[in-house]
Amino acid sequence: MFKKVGPGVLVAAAFIGPGTVTACTLAGVEFGYALLWAMLLSVISTIILQEMSARLGIVTQKGLAAVIKQELKTPWVRNTVITIVLSAIVIGNTAYEAGNIGGASLGLEAIFGERFIPFYPWVVGFSAFVLLYIGDYKVLEKVLVSLVLVMSLSFLLTAIITKPDILAVLKGVFVPSVPKESILTIIALVGTTVVPYNLFLHASLVSEKWKSPNDLKAVKKDTYISIAVGGLVSMSIIIAATTIQSGEVKSVMDLAKGLEPLYGNAAKYFMGIGLFAAGITSSITAPLAAAYVANSCFGWNVGMNHIKFKMVWMVIVVIGVVFMSLGIKPIEIIKFAQIANGILLPVIAIFLLWVVNRVAVMGNYKNTVLQNILGSGIIILAILLGAKSIFKVIGIF
Repeated sequence: MFKKVGPGVLVAAAFIGPGTVTACTLAGVEFGYALLWAMLLSVISTIILQEMSARLGIVTQKGLAAVIKQELKTPWVRNTVITIVLSAIVIGNTAYEAGNIGGASLGLEAIFGERFIPFYPWVVGFSAFVLLYIGDYKVLEKVLVSLVLVMSLSFLLTAIITKPDILAVLKGVFVPSVPKESILTIIALVGTTVVPYNLFLHASLVSEKWKSPNDLKAVKKDTYISIAVGGLVSMSIIIAATTIQSGEVKSVMDLAKGLEPLYGNAAKYFMGIGLFAAGITSSITAPLAAAYVANSCFGWNVGMNHIKFKMVWMVIVVIGVVFMSLGIKPIEIIKFAQIANGILLPVIAIFLLWVVNRVAVMGNYKNTVLQNILGSGIIILAILLGAKSIFKVIGIF
């Protein structure tokens, strides 16, 4: 099984973090099954963009940042783009790392209780540190695949025990509706699934596993299945959350507490294990993506075991742990990260679409007309949603 799976699982692990769990929980609590279609749209968009990124990575054997840097010939344009990318990815992932570690810590709290709360961030941080320090892609892949399986089963079982109305679920998935005051929740669902740093992570990781365009069929299969499973997990969280009354959910773990009167302690443990797995997988992939981007932007061209590569993810992990252990909530940094990602996604999607259409880069593996139409549609959607999210953060809406 492990020989067949690839970086797609790591991408799925990256987008199903505590932020996704929170957004999906609130979507289910506030709007029932009505926004399941938004998750389906997000998953389809993610598959389209990640397939382009993976294809670029396997054909060029380079990361996305390295290809963009190579293809932008005008120095000031190249330097501006690389600065924006580096700032948004590294600083943004540092902010999100605290949330990832916090989410995994909540999962541990649900499983083991409140007695060891001060130690949980350090346990999560140390676990992520050790796995990244090993510097072996195959080991990292196996650990993350295992955690994703645990997370998937946890959330799927939590959804199943709520005994959902299948017809209502199908209607929510295939009949789009926009309930009153749901637009920001839709933005949150799309924003936590279509993640800019995953485009960099995927392009870099495929070259760790596959070395030839002959493997493109395996790459596509890995991408489609992994991200579809990730979408199924996200939908399961929305479905599970529909059983909770609106006023009862103030944090993610309130979802488990709300299920306890009906299903006993089992739901708490399913949620706790799932949330821990979601947090720790994102705690590994966010620093890893930042290190790959820095590697490409600075032209280091070093492997996972090089000290420069390790220093980038070490700094991000340590800052995340310190923020959580001191109870610091990096609100302003997270606001910056949201604004940066709102700008970054359409910008990166445009550059991605541009480079995968260049014969000099992709040869016979460049985009088809259909892929360009779909990619352009996603870019337009990203621009609209990015503008909305930026306006939300700065207080216009």
